[in-house]
Amino acid sequence: MFGFIREHQMNIMLALCAVCTAMAVMLILTRFLSERRKWIMVLMELTATLLLASDRMAYKYKGDISDLGFIMVRISNFMVFFLTSAIVLIFNLYLIDLLTSDGKVKKVPNRLKAVNIGALMGMALVVLSSFTGLYYSFDAENNYHRGPGFLICYIVPVFFPIVQYTVIRQYKKLFSRLIYTSLVLYIFVPIIVGIIQIFTYGISIVNMAMVLVSVCLYIFTYLDINAEVERAHEIEVGNLQKEQKSMKRLFDQTVTAFVNAVEMKDKYSEGHSVRVAEYARRIAKACGRSEDECEEVYYAALLHDVGMIGIPDNIIEKGDDLSADDMKLVEHKPVMSEEILSSISEYPYLSQGARYSCERYDGKGYPDGLKGQEIPEISRIIAAADTYDNMTSKKRNRDALSYQVVREEFIKMSGGKLDPEFSEMVVRFMDEDHTETETEDITQLETELRCGEYRDNVSMGIPVLQEITKIHFECDSTLTDKKGFSAPSVILFDSYNRHIHRDPKTITAYRYVEFGEIWFDGHYVSTNARNIEVKVTDNDVTDGYEITAGRYDDHLSVKMISPKKTVESIIALPDNSKTSYIGLTGENCLLKNITADKTGIMVSEGDIRKIVGRLSYIDRIESDMPNIQIDHNRSASTEGILINDEVIINFHTMSLPSADLVWHCPYIVLFNSENKKIGGKGYLEYALIKINGEVSGDSNYAENRFYMKKGDTFAGWDDWKQKNKSGLECSVHIVKKGNKIILTTSNLGIDIENTTIIEKGAGEVYAAITGDQVAVTDIRIR
Repeated sequence: MFGFIREHQMNIMLALCAVCTAMAVMLILTRFLSERRKWIMVLMELTATLLLASDRMAYKYKGDISDLGFIMVRISNFMVFFLTSAIVLIFNLYLIDLLTSDGKVKKVPNRLKAVNIGALMGMALVVLSSFTGLYYSFDAENNYHRGPGFLICYIVPVFFPIVQYTVIRQYKKLFSRLIYTSLVLYIFVPIIVGIIQIFTYGISIVNMAMVLVSVCLYIFTYLDINAEVERAHEIEVGNLQKEQKSMKRLFDQTVTAFVNAVEMKDKYSEGHSVRVAEYARRIAKACGRSEDECEEVYYAALLHDVGMIGIPDNIIEKGDDLSADDMKLVEHKPVMSEEILSSISEYPYLSQGARYSCERYDGKGYPDGLKGQEIPEISRIIAAADTYDNMTSKKRNRDALSYQVVREEFIKMSGGKLDPEFSEMVVRFMDEDHTETETEDITQLETELRCGEYRDNVSMGIPVLQEITKIHFECDSTLTDKKGFSAPSVILFDSYNRHIHRDPKTITAYRYVEFGEIWFDGHYVSTNARNIEVKVTDNDVTDGYEITAGRYDDHLSVKMISPKKTVESIIALPDNSKTSYIGLTGENCLLKNITADKTGIMVSEGDIRKIVGRLSYIDRIESDMPNIQIDHNRSASTEGILINDEVIINFHTMSLPSADLVWHCPYIVLFNSENKKIGGKGYLEYALIKINGEVSGDSNYAENRFYMKKGDTFAGWDDWKQKNKSGLECSVHIVKKGNKIILTTSNLGIDIENTTIIEKGAGEVYAAITGDQVAVTDIRIR
């Protein structure tokens, strides 16, 4: 390597001089450094350039005995030795500026002051050496020779940088990683190279190294400035984000305070706007809208009801009992909301969302009677969210509606009051949030029940399931001073919300059915049970009251133990489709320490004696497949029918007498399993198509493209349910094209077409019939 440098060092020196000069020019033009530091670095780069240029001239004119050669050799060698000390001085000035400006060091360290003095003395010794030959001399041929004090010249470029390094090390924490690295390189590279040069006479690797570290100092300074700018930018962005979040919090708090003030006019509206806003954002997100669009929907929904502030209190207190004049004022609410929000001109979607939130998809809404896509999307989303919260919240004249009732209403309102896309999305959310285990939960049971007059207080329903449940409580019969009847009892019932009901409206809304009531002395009342048998025996226990209950199909077994009697009952339900609950109640008594626990013991067939025969609605003609009666959601199904090219399935369907929801009808399932049965080994479900116009399926295995239309023959959902109960013929046409399964059917004006696209290589596809509370008979396949 040294041979290469010795051979090409003149060109290397020239190239390095050009680079260093370019750096000096760039420093002059730069604006990212303080004036003092910029000119120190310019001086450093120019000094390094002049040092290397002088060294190059010394080599160029070495041995030249001309007058010009004589002058140039002496001037250039003087400059080399003089500028070597000058560079140490300039670097020292750079280091002092770093410490006092960036590091905020108030007092310059004495070691750096000593370096300044030493560098100046070194420069003075160079001047002295030019007259005395201390460092170097020249012979008659104008050749350079080291003098007797040559090694003295290494004190400044070797010893003083080490002193500088001790300062750098002391204040290391004040420098960035890049600046610290450049300082260390600037000090130690020339020292190491200088030691090497002692043994490599004839090449100027020290001066080359000085130029290189000067260039590196500029580059590292530039990189540090860039890093500092990036840090400053990140801090600025972070501050802006904090400011935005702060402004958003302020906006949220202001809007929430305003909404709360509006909702104070009606205690039944408390929290309504926030809930609607959350539902609306969930709908928008599920429909693939961007984060910004979801935020717009949220705030528009949050403020959509502010016009209520202009509705007189006496009208709000009337609830649904409004006159024609009252309705005119109520229907002016979205216009008032728009007028209030129109002053927020930066967010026009707020006023737009409020004005059209009461429009109907079928054009029968207000204030403008817009229809379908004429209604802004943001308002259609708000309408769906607002409707859902109104139905699931307690109102002045009713409790919150149950999952089943709300779900059915959304199916009915799809394409009428509500946009079908957003109505379907709400139904999907409801299905995701609702699970069958909710009807089996016993953790919310009251632990104490104070009963005065007959049935004035009844517990939440405790589910009676195939798994046996045990209920314990204590009874205090001294609740009243009256010498009247005092005893606990149990009510057997079915209800969507697990509570008993007396009002005709809520009985209808929650599909409340009472089967009977049984007392602990053996007395009972049978209402809608097909039969009740009770056996009473005497006993003598003192540990309170115990109820053991279980179920198999449409028969319940309830064993009630009290301090005096054991009452064993068998209850035959109206049919197998009913859910069954036990409600604890009593007269003039206090039930306390109430507990209910599942035992893990299952009731098997034959454990409960049948006191009536099972009701069957499939005693009809059978064709290609056995008839099926489906008492609960998908509780029975046909075997799978292999789909090759084309299959037509004809059958007779009749909803059971207990059916009261639009989806109590047949379903068609497209699936694959090893035994051709739903739920069999390796079961994959591709599509579930309900003939009332709903579809679902596992998106991991198949994609469903569903189309449903209400034709001219559709007479409304009440007519639909009634005709399904009367019975009708149904035909399902299924065509397979590669991995596509196209299913079409039309029933009572509901036209359905669903294309199921199955992953390639998924295997054979089967179709089966199932449903909910429906009898399917006379199944024909062709």
